[in-house]
Amino acid sequence: MIVVITAGGPANELPDLSLYEGALHIGVDAGVMTLLERGIEPAEAVGDFDSVTDSEFEKIRLAFPELERSPSEKDESDTELALKKAMDYKPDTVIVAGVTGGRLDHYLAALQIVFAYQRSYPHVDFRVLNKQNRIRFMEPGTYRMKADNGFTYISFYPFSEEVSGFTIEGFKYPVKDERISFGSTRFTSNELAGDGTVSFTAGDLIVIESSD
Repeated sequence: MIVVITAGGPANELPDLSLYEGALHIGVDAGVMTLLERGIEPAEAVGDFDSVTDSEFEKIRLAFPELERSPSEKDESDTELALKKAMDYKPDTVIVAGVTGGRLDHYLAALQIVFAYQRSYPHVDFRVLNKQNRIRFMEPGTYRMKADNGFTYISFYPFSEEVSGFTIEGFKYPVKDERISFGSTRFTSNELAGDGTVSFTAGDLIVIESSD
């Protein structure tokens, strides 16, 4: 089961949503209109809808007659509410799109909440996507990665004070048993030669795969 959450960021930065045929879609705020305009019928609509026009909101209400509009002033972001909904479907993969453009505070908030959900649901594969980047989080362990011509460059950054025992094999620039301190940019823009592995023993990683 794949759940795709589409938030209200700039539509021109979204990945190709048609690649996820058979996925369950959740629209967040203006992201509901983005899905409807692309002929995708979301299973859920979430948000306070403060970023849509009155006429757009009426179209959303026609599609979701029992829609409950969340309050504008609340402790949880709309993206977090959508992630809660996503967990009801017991997904194997959750893709979050429409959060990387526009306001940077919204982008950082989305990264933080996706990271929190990845830690709470380690059996689920959470990804943040736009048309140029794939972002995921890793906890200590060993992971296999495959080269993808669409996402050539792979960067690793600590999402904790420190990552230790960091080893990558099958990459253009392999390393063994390295320590990465928070703030390091040493492991930016590596490349896979084919199949490779990533492993580390402590800390948390954010991994960004990018196209040129």
